[in-house]
Amino acid sequence: MKRITGLLFLFFIAFTSCNKDNTSEQQPTLKRALPERIKPKEYTYSYIKTKNLAIDSLSTKELDIILAVNRMDKANLKKTDSILLPTDLSGDIEFYLPFPLEVKTLDSIKKIIFFSYPTETFATYEYGILTHEGPTNMGKENAQTPTGLFFTNWKAKETTSTVNDEWLLKWNFNVENSLGVGFHQYELPGYPASHSCMRLRQKDAEMLYDFAEQWVLENQDVVKIKGTPVIIFGKYDFNAPKPWLTLKSNPKALTITEEELEKVIAPHRDQIRKEEKIRDEYNAKKV
Repeated sequence: MKRITGLLFLFFIAFTSCNKDNTSEQQPTLKRALPERIKPKEYTYSYIKTKNLAIDSLSTKELDIILAVNRMDKANLKKTDSILLPTDLSGDIEFYLPFPLEVKTLDSIKKIIFFSYPTETFATYEYGILTHEGPTNMGKENAQTPTGLFFTNWKAKETTSTVNDEWLLKWNFNVENSLGVGFHQYELPGYPASHSCMRLRQKDAEMLYDFAEQWVLENQDVVKIKGTPVIIFGKYDFNAPKPWLTLKSNPKALTITEEELEKVIAPHRDQIRKEEKIRDEYNAKKV
């Protein structure tokens, strides 16, 4: 009996050891693979009179790129005299906007959102891989959007503005509670026009609404768990022409390199990791 018990024990150790190895192999890796994306064959731009643009003949993807390049929505595109038009519309939208496809210093950060003031664009990253990018219209000169590190807190599919209760904000996600600053769907005229919030097209607002996490409150005055990190950075030159118009002479004029974005992240990395660890521990206790 002792021998049999011993053999069974050895078998149990070997079996559980194999199970551990298999479990380890099955656990999802933190490293995301770069998604396959289509590059345009050309990176050139020209100006075109909007009345000469056959909007109805464009595919959804082509129109999406044109709107993103001009930082506006369809309604304002029709009101505009002329726009910037990419010569080649065959690529994916990420190749027409400035954020890098990968940022290695973020490879341990689950998710993060960036808003670039000077380029009027936003981007989301998961474990250092760009997952979404789009246009935004941020604060106008006399109501500029604050910059720095923030965390998403509360959200609402519909809410009214604290500036004017006649303004309906859809898919709103607040990032600075005391100032009432957040991102949401609203008109995009193609330049910074908001009262400090980050305006988005509806599809982008809905995506960020689902992407980001809300805060967890200890009580009415104390935040227990912060939401998703949001970094707003850069300055907009309100006295210069729209920055993206320079793409006609230099298609790479607005490019944000990985190194440049790393410098933006560096002062905030430790706090981002600290808050993420707190959230992970909180979520682990809930399981």
